[in-house]
Amino acid sequence: MKLFNICIDIDGTITEPYYWLDRCNKYFRTNITENQITEYYIHKVLGIARKDYEDFYENHKFEIHSNQPLRDEVQKVIKLLSLENNIYFVTARDSSLRMLTYSYLKHNEIPYDDLFILGSHYKVDTAIQLNCNIFIEDNYDNAIQLSNAGFKVLLIDANYNRKPLTENITRVYNWQQIYSTIKKMLLQSKAV
Repeated sequence: MKLFNICIDIDGTITEPYYWLDRCNKYFRTNITENQITEYYIHKVLGIARKDYEDFYENHKFEIHSNQPLRDEVQKVIKLLSLENNIYFVTARDSSLRMLTYSYLKHNEIPYDDLFILGSHYKVDTAIQLNCNIFIEDNYDNAIQLSNAGFKVLLIDANYNRKPLTENITRVYNWQQIYSTIKKMLLQSKAV
């Protein structure tokens, strides 16, 4: 029997959070640096209309998501976690990226039990459906929604999510820390 149901976001959580920056800078003729990305919604950082960014994304999303580099230790940690836990990827990506996402996870040899492509940043209902014990996320607003719904959230650090945390959210800085935090939670649950 698996111990925990672990829900994991993809973009910015298992992948490097700024992988799209070079392409974006070239397209919009800007020189935005990682340190300037203090908002999750990049159109605000760029000072452009949301529609302009959405048009850019729609035209380039397949190239953007095809070769995203993984964060350090992601493969190793998820493989270890999958031995004792259910792993569910829950992403806001839209359905047009479904096959690319399956292919990406397979190509990178990342084990999982199921994949949920929501087309929306609202993840609470899916977390409820999956009886989620821990949600690993990089989007601050998602983390707050999940926390307010009673879920434990590990918020992986990025320049755009450094805001005050609520009781159910723990900031983590890398995948090794995610692993050690989940192992502690597993030990605590076994002691109860």
